[in-house]
Amino acid sequence: MRVSFYTLGCKVNQYETQAIAAQFQKAGFELAGPEEKADVFVVNSCTVTATGDKKTRNRLARFRRENPDAVVVLTGCFPQAFPEKAKALPGIDVVTGAGNKNRLVELTLRAISEKSRIVEIAEHTPGEGFEEMQVQDFGEHTRAFVKIQDGCDHYCSYCIIPTARGRVRSKPLEAIRRELSVLAQNGYREVVLVGINLPCYGKDLGLRLIDAAECACSVEGIERVRLGSLEPELLTDEDMMRLAAQPKFCPQFHLSLQSGCDAILRQMNRHYTTEEYLEIVRFIRNHFENPSITTDIIVGFPGESEEHFLQSLAFVREVGFARVHCFPYSRREGTRAAALPGQLPARVKEERNRRLAAEAERCKAAFLKEQVGRTEEVLLERQRENGSFEGYTKNYTPVRIKGEGLATGQIVLCRLDCCSEEHCLGCAI
Repeated sequence: MRVSFYTLGCKVNQYETQAIAAQFQKAGFELAGPEEKADVFVVNSCTVTATGDKKTRNRLARFRRENPDAVVVLTGCFPQAFPEKAKALPGIDVVTGAGNKNRLVELTLRAISEKSRIVEIAEHTPGEGFEEMQVQDFGEHTRAFVKIQDGCDHYCSYCIIPTARGRVRSKPLEAIRRELSVLAQNGYREVVLVGINLPCYGKDLGLRLIDAAECACSVEGIERVRLGSLEPELLTDEDMMRLAAQPKFCPQFHLSLQSGCDAILRQMNRHYTTEEYLEIVRFIRNHFENPSITTDIIVGFPGESEEHFLQSLAFVREVGFARVHCFPYSRREGTRAAALPGQLPARVKEERNRRLAAEAERCKAAFLKEQVGRTEEVLLERQRENGSFEGYTKNYTPVRIKGEGLATGQIVLCRLDCCSEEHCLGCAI
């Protein structure tokens, strides 16, 4: 039998899909692409925005139309956060939530053999353990993502994720070391540690994120270690000093900002001010060699005035981010922000988003210009049709490079000679 997967959302979801796919393969299934015919179709859903829910529903309906006799499986954050809505969707044979992923093969085989519909959405409970999964291969990808943390206790006013993912729980260090050792043996030289609220790693184990990072850096064969998205207020000076002492650590910090206006940060229930955020940025730039700072920003949050927006715009300019993922606020059912007064019209949100995106492009251009003239190690990720390669430096600067004897997966020393709007151009030395 053939199984196909469709994944929405974050790197954690992508990791979990990879782990589930390996379990199906172990059970004798053949993997098919998301556009190919299959006997089983699995959607690993995201519910951060209502748009994500719509994409999930559309994809499920399309697959059912094109494969009327297949078994359709829905898992992930959408059914966990909105179980009644998920159960009501027509044509779904197996419905599970954000947990139970290690039982997905079992539930699917039951649905096939019993020809029955199965709904098993386990509620999150205080003290629940980390659902350990292992991934040994990421296909053609040259870097591996490793989920080490799940859940969030912060309850930002716009976010449904604590409902979908439950409380903080963490992967033990020995399990991290074991998984990374296998990945290193399989040729992966760079890993990215990811989680739902990554800096909360170890809260349930008496550990901190730095312990997991040091563990990853200690694994023989792993040459570069990155961290996923970070909540800025959870990074201590001591943790960052220990990170700076790790030669394998990649100085790329994705610090989620969400707004550059203190009044809006309070409305969002974020736990820092813009000045505190700026102090963290200054500390990073003082203690790491050529770091990059990237971020996410929500535009048009309820109550955001033009003055608030201009403060946010000015803050982006002041920080000088290497990259900004900006997007209009999306009203999310089940969150406090959905009921806040001052909901803005779509046209206002879209117009502000365009202005912020333009400023973000200027910041990115300035950052790329700063990289010109440097000599950096580049992990080659893909070969282009003209024979050149694309890859990333340790601080995640995108680079296009030409040279003799190059191959995907290599880490090569490269001189960055010039830059375009999107990347640096370099030559292997």
